[in-house]
Amino acid sequence: MNTLQRALALGFGAALIQALMLIAFAWPAANTAPRDLPLAVTGPQAALVAEKLNQVSPGGFEITSPADEAAARQAIADREVYGAIVTGGGAPRVLVASGASPIVAQQLSAMAQQLSGVPAAAVEDVVAADPDDPRGGAFGAMVLPLVMSGIAGGVLLSLLVPTVPGRLIGLVTFGVVGGLLSMAIIQGWMSIVPGPYLALAAVAGLVSFAVSGTVVGLATAVGQAGIGIGALTMLLIGNPFSAATSAPEMLPQPWGAIGQLLPPGAAASLLRSVAFFDGAGAVKPLVVLLVWAALAVALLGIGFVKSRGATPAPATAPESEPVPA
Repeated sequence: MNTLQRALALGFGAALIQALMLIAFAWPAANTAPRDLPLAVTGPQAALVAEKLNQVSPGGFEITSPADEAAARQAIADREVYGAIVTGGGAPRVLVASGASPIVAQQLSAMAQQLSGVPAAAVEDVVAADPDDPRGGAFGAMVLPLVMSGIAGGVLLSLLVPTVPGRLIGLVTFGVVGGLLSMAIIQGWMSIVPGPYLALAAVAGLVSFAVSGTVVGLATAVGQAGIGIGALTMLLIGNPFSAATSAPEMLPQPWGAIGQLLPPGAAASLLRSVAFFDGAGAVKPLVVLLVWAALAVALLGIGFVKSRGATPAPATAPESEPVPA
């Protein structure tokens, strides 16, 4: 391939990546809407309200019917539902949880006005977002730097550290220091995420290890092509479908569900659980992150075994030929 052909191929490849990034980031944002969004409806008019919701938004809500308002509040606190509609005693009241998703809370608040028929419907935020970040914009923006820094750390370790043990040490160091430092900035300085500092730092560190470890592990196991595979997976699939600024049920399916099986989506869900819900709903995203971290270590092990097997045997000195008399 001559210089002109290489230039054309690289330009075409860059344009293709650009198109994929536009699709990955813009398509989910342009198609945000409830899709089987868990919602509780309780009270004497619960059946009527549920029927109306299904008519207005077919397939938009997965409606459950708790016994009473207390049970509905508990379901919100346990992250089983995003909100609740309480009927009886006048116009329906709506319970929301902006800590779980400010966008969903806003939509449920707007829906409350439609249901009640009054300009100022009764809406209560039972699990509120941080007062310094009421709309959740800073929280959503926090996930992308964690992913991007993880990719960057993985690339640097893959290119600059030649040995597998050295790469593993670098990953652990990055996870520990990165988690402590990032939460010191987010919680201590910016004060946009509540919750226990060490637990949140551990989550951030696990995310950093999982993302960078995937890049390093693939690079170690399959070569430099693994860097691109790992980075593009996290950037083009994991980040836009993480639902960090909305909710998995607000994204086109099955991409919303797939996003929760990748480190960026699991990171957003786990951080919300730890910060706002005292750990409720944390098991699934925690398991996802631990699986990715274990996969990274396994890939490093595979690369280590391959490197040991490919080590050339020491060359033997050639036998000297006899000098003719």
